[in-house]
Amino acid sequence: MSYENILWETDGSVGILTINRPKALNSLNRATLDDIESCLNNDLTGDIRALVITGAGEKSFVAGADIAEIHELDSKTGLTFTERGNSLFARIEALPIPVIAAVGGFALGGGCELAMACHLRVASEKAKFGQPEIKLGIIPGYGGTQRLSRLVGTGRALDLLLSGRMIDAATALQWGLANEAVAPEQTLARAKELATQLAACAPVARKAILEAVYQGAGRPLADGLRVEENLFAHCCGTADKNEGTAAFLEKRDAVFTGK
Repeated sequence: MSYENILWETDGSVGILTINRPKALNSLNRATLDDIESCLNNDLTGDIRALVITGAGEKSFVAGADIAEIHELDSKTGLTFTERGNSLFARIEALPIPVIAAVGGFALGGGCELAMACHLRVASEKAKFGQPEIKLGIIPGYGGTQRLSRLVGTGRALDLLLSGRMIDAATALQWGLANEAVAPEQTLARAKELATQLAACAPVARKAILEAVYQGAGRPLADGLRVEENLFAHCCGTADKNEGTAAFLEKRDAVFTGK
């Protein structure tokens, strides 16, 4: 399919979704969210085993939401607005395949929230992260108050949320907001390389790991361990487990089928 606000391409088993509004610093308006959702519905087939999300141009990953749209919101439409974005970002986070954000330039507001909804973040050394919503008289509405504190801790999250300031890639890496920081010209290539590596791993186990981590997050340890136990038991009954263990014992490469 062709889209007005995003680009979609594949590289083997890796899908690349590019927010394509460089003149607007790839800001997220309603139409862009619609395009992303449509892409997930129509293009993210079973052949895709990892997904990279990035932004067009060198200045910005996603510089935030569309401020003109936010200006028109009242309490009622504001609830619809936040529910829409939260639902889409939660869907990205819940995908059974690794999702990697290739962050070049600004990842602010909704852009930082989109990056945090991805499972991993490869940042350009020139990237800037922030949640500047307080400067607009609002708070983050696409998960920023929740995911940020889970990634970097309450104190650091409140630092960014209450000040609205930006941090650079080196600080994001130190805090755990970014997984890697690379030269700007290497950002997308490194994200694709990582996605290709992860796409080759056992599909059933990969999905189970994502489920275990996200379902267990925030629960008491004992509850999280029950989640892990059930998913471990499920993996033990799969063809992928039989193939992986047999390949190890036979000293050969495993050929996983996702069954």
